[in-house]
Amino acid sequence: MSKPPSSLIQPGRIQKVLAAAGVASRRGIEEMVVQGRICVNGQPAWLGQQINPDSDNITVDGKTVGLHSQLVHYLLNKPVGVICTADDPHRRPTVVEMVPSHHRVFPVGRLDADSEGLLILTNNGALAQHLTHPSYGVQKEYWAHVQGTPSRGTLRKLREGLELEDGPAQALAVSLPQASTLRIVVSEGRNRLVRRMCDAVGHPVLRLVRTRIGPITLRQLPQGAWRDLTSAEVRLLEGLEQR
Repeated sequence: MSKPPSSLIQPGRIQKVLAAAGVASRRGIEEMVVQGRICVNGQPAWLGQQINPDSDNITVDGKTVGLHSQLVHYLLNKPVGVICTADDPHRRPTVVEMVPSHHRVFPVGRLDADSEGLLILTNNGALAQHLTHPSYGVQKEYWAHVQGTPSRGTLRKLREGLELEDGPAQALAVSLPQASTLRIVVSEGRNRLVRRMCDAVGHPVLRLVRTRIGPITLRQLPQGAWRDLTSAEVRLLEGLEQR
């Protein structure tokens, strides 16, 4: 479905290089530099600094930015039974095995083995960090087929918030588009959060599908299939990063 990119990110001013890498816009990079969020080889960066992607180690908020190869962003419709990791000691199938091997990529966030749906895989570490960091509150939408039919009171409990063993949890939005099927939007990525919320209100999940991360949706992508994110979609994700 795609070919290995032929061009690499070239040396230059830090604003230009990191903008080309998809970290943020040039103005966004300038703000990060002024705020001390970007380091070059362990030292705070300065505006206009010349960097070489092949020899310099660049970090944003302490996370290394992958500049040595062209950044790639894949969208995968993960099936049940596939593990969200790059390597599994039990030799179970992994999501990394389902996309091209031209670049070393990793999943952005996780879906447990029993869940399915939208997953982004990339080598863009800075973008992945911001999409998963709780302070950015990136929305994730799920469709959960549950036991029984939740009442209006149950929907209200999910909206108002629940107390789980690892702290409070709250749905940003919840609806019942059809009997026994909940549409739930959350902004956290805690382990099995939606399943545990449904357990807490007495409606265990039978099937869980993630349909959206931020502005990105499955768009009828067949189960088990992948595609490249479009440049417009990547820009939308970058816009989320800069909020």
